[in-house]
Amino acid sequence: MPGTLFIVPTPVGNLDDMTLRAIQTLKDADLILAEDTRTSGVLLRHFGISGKLQSHHKFNEHQTVEIIKQRILGGLNVALISDAGTPGISDPGFLLARTCAEEGIEVQTLPGATACIPAIVSSGLPCDRFCFEGFLPVKKGRQTLLGELARESRTMVFYESPYRLVKTLEQFAEYFGPDRRCSVAREISKIHEEHRRGSLAEVAAWFREHEPKGEIVIVVEGAPKNKK
Repeated sequence: MPGTLFIVPTPVGNLDDMTLRAIQTLKDADLILAEDTRTSGVLLRHFGISGKLQSHHKFNEHQTVEIIKQRILGGLNVALISDAGTPGISDPGFLLARTCAEEGIEVQTLPGATACIPAIVSSGLPCDRFCFEGFLPVKKGRQTLLGELARESRTMVFYESPYRLVKTLEQFAEYFGPDRRCSVAREISKIHEEHRRGSLAEVAAWFREHEPKGEIVIVVEGAPKNKK
C-alpha cells in the first residue's frame, strides 16, 4: 500500500508557532525531507525528533523526486519541510507535490506558518482580495512584470532580500507611483519584528537611512480600479 506525502509548515520565527499536529507528523514520518538539514536539525532536536533526515532542495529536487516517489509508492510516509514557512511557497516543494499527485499518491498539506498572511493582515491594506507575487525576477522580465503589476487593483504581496529592499521600493515608486501605500514587514514572529507603513517614497527613504535586516515581506496597495 502506498504511503503519504505530508507537507509540513515550520515556524518562520518563534518555535512556539509549531503546531501539535506538525510535531506528531514529523515524529511518525518514515523520512523527513529538509531544504537545509542543518537548519532543520535544530528544529527537530528542539522537539525531540532524531534521525530520518534527508536533503531536498532546489538544486537536487529534479534528481531525487523520482526516487522519493518510488519510496512513497513502496509504503513510506514522507514529510517535507523547508527552512521556514510552508514548502512550495517560494520554497522547494511544488515539483514533489505535483509528481506525487499525478501518480495518485495522497498529498496532505498541514495548515501552519507562512510569512505572507501575517504581513498582509498587519499592513492595514485591503486583504479581502490580494495577489501573491513572491520574489520578483532579479533581471530578465523584471521591468515587464512591474509594468503589468502597475495596473493590478488587488493588494500585492512580495518577498524580498534585505540587500535589495531599497532598490525594489524605489522601482515600485517609479512604476506604481511614489504615493502608493505600502507596508514592509520584517522578521515576522521574531524578537525584532517590525512593520514600517507609509507611501512607497516614505518607506524607501526610511530604509535608506536604516539598514534593513532579516526576512522581508512587502505589501503594496493596488491601483485604483478606475485608473487604467
